[in-house]
Amino acid sequence: MDTNVQEFFNHDDYFIDEKVAFLKFTNAYKVYDSSGELIGAIKETMPAFLKVLSLFINRSFFPFRLDILDGEEKVLTTIKRGWTLLISKIAILDSQGSLIAQIKQQFKMFKPTFNILDPAGAPIGIITGDWKAWNFTITGSDGNQIGTITKKWNGILKEALTSADKYIVSINPAVEEDAKKIAIVATAITIDMVLHESR
Repeated sequence: MDTNVQEFFNHDDYFIDEKVAFLKFTNAYKVYDSSGELIGAIKETMPAFLKVLSLFINRSFFPFRLDILDGEEKVLTTIKRGWTLLISKIAILDSQGSLIAQIKQQFKMFKPTFNILDPAGAPIGIITGDWKAWNFTITGSDGNQIGTITKKWNGILKEALTSADKYIVSINPAVEEDAKKIAIVATAITIDMVLHESR
């Protein structure tokens, strides 16, 4: 694993804070570690024609691309989704563009479910949650919980994070620093895009 990638993904807690912009067409986030230190960013890129279409068409149908960057703006991981109707299929790519994981959404009313799969389609984990309360549980392929995604802050970094959308990705320290962990961290961004930014 690349040194920069390993450094970014060796944390157990990620505090993700959306950057608010007036009349924004794309999404951008700052990423902090548990001590409040800025460790990276997440930026969306969108072609000009999609920006125009977004004025007339619901963005929930649109493809998107999110790049996870380190502190020096180097791309570590990319999340891509194509055009979609109800069921999202998301690819998670490394910095070279190779597939490291994929996420397939299941349509379940009021209880979104995301299956995390390796490149061959074998299960890595499942994410289920309550979209109203915005609490998600990540379980491994063995059925044991390996992480959570939540917006319950409990006072942590309250002063540092002040913009609109913010959430925490917490990962079991026992999870190895590999493609599986990258997929777990990336999932938080995927869920926010699919369930909230499409409004």
